[in-house]
Amino acid sequence: MEINWHGLSCFRLTERGMATVVTDPYDHASVGFEPLKLRGEIVTISHDAPGHNFEKSVKGRSRVITGPGEFEIGGVFITGVQTNRKSKRSTKEPRNTLYVFDYDGITVAHLGDLQRVPSQTDIESLGGVNVVLVPVGGGKSLNASKAAEIVSLLEPGIVIPMHYQVPESKIKLAPLSRFLKEMGVGKVDPVPSLKITRTSVPTEARVVVLDHKH
Repeated sequence: MEINWHGLSCFRLTERGMATVVTDPYDHASVGFEPLKLRGEIVTISHDAPGHNFEKSVKGRSRVITGPGEFEIGGVFITGVQTNRKSKRSTKEPRNTLYVFDYDGITVAHLGDLQRVPSQTDIESLGGVNVVLVPVGGGKSLNASKAAEIVSLLEPGIVIPMHYQVPESKIKLAPLSRFLKEMGVGKVDPVPSLKITRTSVPTEARVVVLDHKH
């Protein structure tokens, strides 16, 4: 399968013969970047905000998922788990849904705008995760140290950071370098996209930085 990043929390997941997923499409007028020109059958929205819920930017969409549940669409198994706002104390937190996509045994978790480290029960409910798409730039979601903590709990093979400061963004976020420091890695050269097979998932967590596509 192939993973492309389009800035902020928006990714496009593709695999031949299976449905294409677009995660958290944004309204460029609110958050910066170029207007999205994407096509995909499935759109997932982690929470209701202009940087994450602009579904009409995705052509060809036939299903929009906005909350928790289990779904099978076009050969892709999707599990949505609600995080944040789980108790009376946390009513001020925005609701967030993280999603796990299973593409014929390759599992990709998109953590959305996760704000705090999930419980052990939440972690276990996700099953094994090969690739995690994790917010690292703070703002209203995880900062670098919490993001690194979640990575250690999930034990993925590949870690792809998202939701951090880039020149095109209007949202004030922390730079990627803070997360890389927390992960104990030096400079990581960005790559245009990630192509992955079941046999190519590393056993130790590896950070992959993607260039965002226009």
